[in-house]
Amino acid sequence: MTTEPFAAGVPRSPAATTAPWIGLGISLGLITLAMLVPFVTGLNVHIRYFPPIHAQWMPRVGPGTIAAIVFAGFAIRYASDLAARLRWGWLLLVAFGASLFWMLALATVDGLDGISTILEHQYEYLRTAREVTDFGAVLSRYIAHIPLDSVDNWPVHIAGHPPGALLFFVILVNIGLGSGLAAGLVVTVIAATTSVAVMATLRRLGAESAARKAAPLIALGPAAIWMSVSADAMFGAVAAWGLCLLAYAAMAKSWARTALWAAGAGLVLGYCVMMSYGLPLLGVLAVTVLLVARNWTPLPWAVVAAVAVVLAFVAGGFVWWDAYPVLVERYWDGIASRRPAWYWMWGNFAALSFSAGPLVGAAVAAAIQRLPSVRSAITAERVIVFLATAAFVTVLLADLSQMSKAEVERIWLPFVPWLLVGTALLSERWRRWGLVGQLTFAVVVQHLLLTSW
Repeated sequence: MTTEPFAAGVPRSPAATTAPWIGLGISLGLITLAMLVPFVTGLNVHIRYFPPIHAQWMPRVGPGTIAAIVFAGFAIRYASDLAARLRWGWLLLVAFGASLFWMLALATVDGLDGISTILEHQYEYLRTAREVTDFGAVLSRYIAHIPLDSVDNWPVHIAGHPPGALLFFVILVNIGLGSGLAAGLVVTVIAATTSVAVMATLRRLGAESAARKAAPLIALGPAAIWMSVSADAMFGAVAAWGLCLLAYAAMAKSWARTALWAAGAGLVLGYCVMMSYGLPLLGVLAVTVLLVARNWTPLPWAVVAAVAVVLAFVAGGFVWWDAYPVLVERYWDGIASRRPAWYWMWGNFAALSFSAGPLVGAAVAAAIQRLPSVRSAITAERVIVFLATAAFVTVLLADLSQMSKAEVERIWLPFVPWLLVGTALLSERWRRWGLVGQLTFAVVVQHLLLTSW
C-alpha cells in the first residue's frame, strides 16, 4: 500500500504547536489534583492508600533497580535512532525484547515476588483455576456464583470477568505453568508482544513511518509497571493482535485472504469479549481500522467469527448477555456504590495518566487538534489521527459507563498503546524529551509506590 509521506512534527498552525503542551498540562494537572483532593480534604474515595491508583507509599530499591536505570539511559540515547534505522523485522524483534526486558526490570525491583505475588492474590484467577477439574461444569454454574449473596461467590476478578479469562489460567495450570511465577512470566511475555502487534497494524495500514516514530513510546513507558503483573495486559495483547489481523484483512488483495484474515480477527476479538465485559468497546477501534482502510468487506466475516466464539460459550452454559446484568448488580452492591462519581469521572483519567504516562495527554491532544484537517485519502497521518482519537473515544465511553470507577491503571491497559500511537504526530524533539519523561516517570513511580497489580 502506498501512502503520502508522514508529516508529523511540521507545525501547520499555532494550535499544532500548543495542543501537545495543553494535553501534557491536562495530564499532569489531573495527576496532581487527583492526589491532592483526597489528601487535603480528607475525602475517602475508597481506594487503597494512594489515590488515584491502587498503591501504597513505599520508597525502596531492589534487584531490578540498576537494570531499570541503565536500560532507561540506554533507551533514551539509542531507542529513537534504532527505531528509525533498523530493518523492519529486526525492529519488531528489538521492540519485543526491549519491552520484555523493561517490564521484567521494573517488576524485579521487588525481586521475583514482583512477578509472582500478584497473580497469587485471593482476588485473582490462579487459586480458582487450580481447583477447576471440569470447566464445562464451571460454565454451567458461572452466572449463579457472581452475586455477592450467592453461596461460594466467585472472587472479585473472576466474578468481574467472563469465563474466558479464567479458562486461560486453567490452561496454564493444566500444562504445568500454574505457579505464580510461571503464570506471571507467561503474562509478561504475552504482554510484551503488544507493541509488535500495534506496529504491525500501523505498517499494514500504510503508516510504517509513524510506527517507527512512535515505537519507543509504545514499547517503553510506565504501563510496564502494571503489564507484567496484570491479566488485563494479556487481554490487551490479544486485543492488539485481533486488530492487527483485521488490518491485514482490510488490506488483503483477494477475497480469500480477506475472509481468512477477517475470520481470524473475529475469533481473536470474539475471545476478547469472553475475557472482559469492557472489551466490546474494541468495536470502536475495529470500525476505525476498517474506516481508515476504506474497506468494509472484512466486517461480515469478522462478525460471524466473533459471534461463533460467543455462541460456543453459550453452548457450554454461559450466556454473556445474561451474565452482564448480574455483574452490574454485584458491582453496585460492592464498593463501587461508595466511590464518589464526581471524583472518579475525572480521577480515572488521572489514573490512566499514571499508567500510560503523562505524555498520553500530548498524544491525544495532537490527534484531536488534527482531526478536522486530515484529508480523506488514506495517509499515514490520517491513520494515526483516527486511531488515537478512536482510542480516546473508547476510554471516554468506558468512563461514562461508570463501570470502572478506579483501578483503570490496569483495566484500561488494552487501550493504552492505541492512545500512544498519537505520539507519532509530535515533533522529534517532543518525542525524544517525551521518552525521557516517560522512562523517568516509570522509574520514580516504581521505586516510590508499591502497586497492587
